[in-house]
Amino acid sequence: MANIRFRTTHVGSLPRGETLAGMLIAREAGEKVDASAFDTLVDERVEETLTRQIEAGVDWVNDGEQGRAGFQTYVADRMTGFGGESRREAPLDYERFPTYAAMARRGMGNVAKVRDAPMAIGEVAYESTAEIEQECARLVRHLASHDLKPGDAFLTAPSPGIVATTLQNAHYNSHDDYLDALAGELRKEYGAILDAGFALQIDAPDIAMERCTFFKSLDTPDFLAAVERHLEALNAAIEGFPPERIRLHCCWGNWAGPHVHDIPLRDVIGMFYRANVGAFSIPFANPRHQHEYEVFREFPFPKDALLLPGIVDTTCNYIEHPEVVARRVVEAVDAIGDAERVVPSTDCGFGTFAGYEFVAEELVWEKLSALREGADIAAKRL
Repeated sequence: MANIRFRTTHVGSLPRGETLAGMLIAREAGEKVDASAFDTLVDERVEETLTRQIEAGVDWVNDGEQGRAGFQTYVADRMTGFGGESRREAPLDYERFPTYAAMARRGMGNVAKVRDAPMAIGEVAYESTAEIEQECARLVRHLASHDLKPGDAFLTAPSPGIVATTLQNAHYNSHDDYLDALAGELRKEYGAILDAGFALQIDAPDIAMERCTFFKSLDTPDFLAAVERHLEALNAAIEGFPPERIRLHCCWGNWAGPHVHDIPLRDVIGMFYRANVGAFSIPFANPRHQHEYEVFREFPFPKDALLLPGIVDTTCNYIEHPEVVARRVVEAVDAIGDAERVVPSTDCGFGTFAGYEFVAEELVWEKLSALREGADIAAKRL
């Protein structure tokens, strides 16, 4: 095998810091926050997180979602048609293990809206794409100060399905109608990100996670039928966009819980493959899914796609030893048979919602540094 260097990345959200997280939570709750101070702090945090990513050796960087209260709930502030409060049910983990559920709730503290986000109470629509354009312009500016270009970075946006299941429907005649409306509007945000020169990451935990949350009453065949509909909406939203510039993140939920009800990767991998994208971000670092590389031997990975395997866990404060990272990278390469299409990554985000973090910020950068060091060890061995 020729000499290689693995390009590393992460899933998107990074810690926002206590001050910015507090401002985001207050804004979401409708409290008055000084707009100028908020914009200044977001700008400072984007610069800080970008610098820390570069120092840690991350190649495919982003803005850390610093200006967003939640990875998908932020769209309620950018589209018309949202209001009220969703009543999202707890996952099956909480029902089966009430002692764990109580522990988890005690540990949450002041966080952005996770299960009580707004709902669709009217026609959802972007009246303007000014906010996503501002995000893009901010990241372009900070990248330039590090001699980087938009092609070195990605920006995230949610799938129609995860918006539909978490910002619930109280307006449309059916879930399908709501999905279609979201697909048409989110397409505008996707297009703005691609037009700015970035790679687009679509966060779609609904394809796996919702088996034990929104669709927990369904059996596996019915769940897969629902996921197929979600993927139809997603593919409609990205129709005509270049697949090679789109990465899809799928996961089973970013929480430090039992996850015993997670649907096996084998059951949903065929659904993942139906997405018209050029890269798949899938968790493999956590204890519940580390073994699932074997699925690629049964269901071969698409020959032209990139695999962004989760190599470090985003829910624990253990810093993975670089040798552990190296072994996991080699395992990913063995699974798909092509080192050049493996981009070592993280299981999920380090701050999917403001205030909702499992890993101390100072350790996030250590984990990303370990990812770089371990990937380099793996490259030498291969």
